[in-house]
Amino acid sequence: MNPRVLALLLRPAPGQNSVLALPIVAFGVVTALVLTAIGGAQSFWTWSDEYAPLYQALAAIALVLLLVPLAGLGGAAARLSARRRDERLSTLRLLGVTPLGVGVATVVESALVAGIGAVAGVFGYLAVSPLIGLIPFRGEPLGLQAVLLSPLSLLAVVLGVLLVAAGSAALGLRRVVISPLGVRMRSTVSTVHWLRAVIAVGVIAVSFVLIKVFPSIGGLVTTIVVLAAVFGASLAVLNLVGPWVLKVSASRQLRRAERPDRLLAARMVLDSPKAAWRQVGGIAMASFMAVFAGTGVSLMNVMSTSDAASADLILVADMRTGLVITLIASFLMVAVSVGVNQASAILDERELHRSLHHLGMPVETVDRARRRAIMSPLLVTAIGSALCAAVLVFPLLGIALITAPISIMTIVLVVGAGIGVVWLSTTATRPLLVRSFQPA
Repeated sequence: MNPRVLALLLRPAPGQNSVLALPIVAFGVVTALVLTAIGGAQSFWTWSDEYAPLYQALAAIALVLLLVPLAGLGGAAARLSARRRDERLSTLRLLGVTPLGVGVATVVESALVAGIGAVAGVFGYLAVSPLIGLIPFRGEPLGLQAVLLSPLSLLAVVLGVLLVAAGSAALGLRRVVISPLGVRMRSTVSTVHWLRAVIAVGVIAVSFVLIKVFPSIGGLVTTIVVLAAVFGASLAVLNLVGPWVLKVSASRQLRRAERPDRLLAARMVLDSPKAAWRQVGGIAMASFMAVFAGTGVSLMNVMSTSDAASADLILVADMRTGLVITLIASFLMVAVSVGVNQASAILDERELHRSLHHLGMPVETVDRARRRAIMSPLLVTAIGSALCAAVLVFPLLGIALITAPISIMTIVLVVGAGIGVVWLSTTATRPLLVRSFQPA
């Protein structure tokens, strides 16, 4: 591979250093959160008393609920500067560079960016590990040694992050290799098929059956594995069906649009439903987690008000601690995912913004359209994700805990906080949008 090609890919255009910095920040946060989640969960597998299986089951479920969206965030981080890279790669293809040369350059570039972020994430994890070790479970702190991962585990996580980055980059090369002129001229269209909805419904249905059947016929270890896998698959399938849902919703809004900002907002979503989903996908994860949080709070309320033994009361306190930690980690992911993806979308569409400015469209109209393109799908996303989670929780805990007042209140608060994070991120990125209107 020619080092000059790699240098070209890594060098941002003047005034666009953020395009390179954003994925590094995202990969750093992903790595730090993955290491922290795994380090905290590993301590539960050293216990062997009668309560150990319950702690391990809860840890496994929480770990899956965190790692699946983290993997999605890692994939999104690998695509943050895709527009810039695709244009440069398509130019190289048109100049005669072979597909193999383009592929190698892209994978190496993505791996280098991810590697810098991953190393920063490792240092971040090591910095917060002493604080994680102070978290009490069973009446005493976990301890630093219990949450500190071995060097081999650290290396495995870093390699996993690099694999996600390289895989996402390789998958993104298909458009450049097949149609470099289409990519260069922005004539390629991002499509999503209705089969995504069929697959999602099928996965949710199979998950419901497995959750209903396995706890009664399977062993403890098998049940834990199946539940963790089912929750992870169901959470992952939301990212599959999400873009299709946004496409359908935007198509309806396009037909009813009566103002320029509404028309532009619908066209923004339809131009790339996948990119639109990445900007609001964080709220899907927050809503999914909200149902688990709500039912968990309701369950803890029932356990704490009953005539329970002291060991059971300690379990309730530990469940509350684990729930708070999981929610904090999930909101960190939401904040990073939404903020980085919104900033990346503005950077990738800066040429469109300048064209609209030359046509006389004020920045306020574009900003209103951008806000509508982000905030309008939030309600559909939040309700749909919460319903999917409720379907999965129902066989385990029943409808009474899901619809209990304290559960509903918790779900509403968590979802409201997630929507608030999205709104704040949209507000915070407005100065970046204003700068994108300025001449290069």
